[in-house]
Amino acid sequence: MQPSDREAADSGPEAEFTRFVATRWRALTHTAYLLTGDFHEAEDLVQTTLAKVYPHWRRLDPERAEHYVRRALVNTNRSRHRRRRITHLLLPSLPDTGPVHDDGAGVGGVDVYDALARELADLPERQRAVVVLRYCEDLSVEEVADVLGCSVGTVKSQASRALAKLRSRSSLTRTYPASRPAEAR
Repeated sequence: MQPSDREAADSGPEAEFTRFVATRWRALTHTAYLLTGDFHEAEDLVQTTLAKVYPHWRRLDPERAEHYVRRALVNTNRSRHRRRRITHLLLPSLPDTGPVHDDGAGVGGVDVYDALARELADLPERQRAVVVLRYCEDLSVEEVADVLGCSVGTVKSQASRALAKLRSRSSLTRTYPASRPAEAR
């Protein structure tokens, strides 16, 4: 391969996609984990989403690529959630979804993230997506509305309902004291 060929290969859409995946993988997996509540499902969700996005990568505006992938992630999760709900209706018993406890050998804070993931999993799908995008991904209300394809009022009402449910749960009150304002969380 000639140096000019190598430079062309390093600057094409495939190289841009590879760089995007390399730099955003952890953040996308973290968002997917908060949406799914399971690390393995989160990785599968990100891989599925990126496989769906890849054929369209050439047409994407580089400045809007992250937004496009995030929206695709949420939509793919919705589809996965629908399929999973049907599967659960057909299964005679549900798989074990018990909490993972920190035995001290791992990284501190595992229980906190596990509690948050379990509490988020109990929220309805739309409320969970709003909370993850708004408070975990730190998007503005307008950006969340754009990602979810809904109005700003819907984002605000869904966030309000979700936060009320989360605040009523005892496992999260230890993690986030009531004295902290909601916007700081």
